[in-house]
Amino acid sequence: MARDLAPEEVLKSLEKGDLAPFYLFHGPEEFRLEKVLDKIRNDFVPAAARALNVEVFYGGEKIDPTDIIYRARSLPFLASNRLIIIRRAEKCRAGELEMFLPYIEDPVETTCLIFVSSKTDFRMSFYKRIRSLGRAVNFTNLSERQVVPWIKRTAGEMGLKIDGEACAYLHQIVGNSLRELFAELEKLRLRYGEEAVGVKQVRELALHTRIYTIFELMKSISERNCAESLRILNRFLEEEDKLRAPLQILGMLNRQFRLLWQTKHILSKGGSKADVERTLGLPGFSARDFVAQSQVWSIEELEKGLGLLYQTDGLLKSGSRPKPVLENVLISLCTPLDESYSGLSATALRNAGSIR
Repeated sequence: MARDLAPEEVLKSLEKGDLAPFYLFHGPEEFRLEKVLDKIRNDFVPAAARALNVEVFYGGEKIDPTDIIYRARSLPFLASNRLIIIRRAEKCRAGELEMFLPYIEDPVETTCLIFVSSKTDFRMSFYKRIRSLGRAVNFTNLSERQVVPWIKRTAGEMGLKIDGEACAYLHQIVGNSLRELFAELEKLRLRYGEEAVGVKQVRELALHTRIYTIFELMKSISERNCAESLRILNRFLEEEDKLRAPLQILGMLNRQFRLLWQTKHILSKGGSKADVERTLGLPGFSARDFVAQSQVWSIEELEKGLGLLYQTDGLLKSGSRPKPVLENVLISLCTPLDESYSGLSATALRNAGSIR
């Protein structure tokens, strides 16, 4: 069985003018996927010819595989290449997808046919065959140690001059969301242009945006400062998108507690700050903060905290009221285990879990 390709391999093929005639794009990192699609769309077909040579279809909208295959076999018009994208491929019926199998066995080299699937069942013959041919591209979430190089590389592509320490600081205050990181890089580029950007410039911009509020919230919770955590939480929820903000906070909390737990585990085995920095791929100042913050937690408390966050994710996604749920989660997290931590969290979540 062939391995899945990394997105960077597709981009290298694009740069060499050697794009394959078909791909399956799948995986959880939607932002990376969309950026690669944009790059292919812009570089594979000239702007003047895109209206005639770039087509997008959507699974679940009565697509006609026979018609799409006919288009894929047609020569590009006034251009060298044709691009066809089938989005939401997971919504296509199995029979519809299987109709493409003869084509991918004998594709047209001037056409690039890309299937985009958010939920991919590789037990299906269609997906299994594309993977076996080495044309499945897995858009995985970046690991902690991959995010800072991604920031540096993306900033360079944008023409933004930013040093490594500033990239690490931006990662610390924004987290792992590539969409959020890209938005902050755009703000930095618009504000500083061709000027060199360091930690000072990132901090100045962050102080006037919502990302710094989340950073403050993570810091207060990590230090178990309950009153300050509640104050920042309520300020953030009042100012931000009522639908996105709760899950954004929860995502950052999961990252924070996972890193605290990993730090605590390393230290419990006799490790040092340098071990935390090396093992977790964190910059020095960030590793220092996690080492200090981990001192106020036991491993058991961090594990229970991760379990509580898992329960919270289910409540928020099932329609529970975000504000009381998150308030009670923060109180539970900041309450030491020997002060009825478990009982408080269970009761709090049960009381806060009423559906709108």
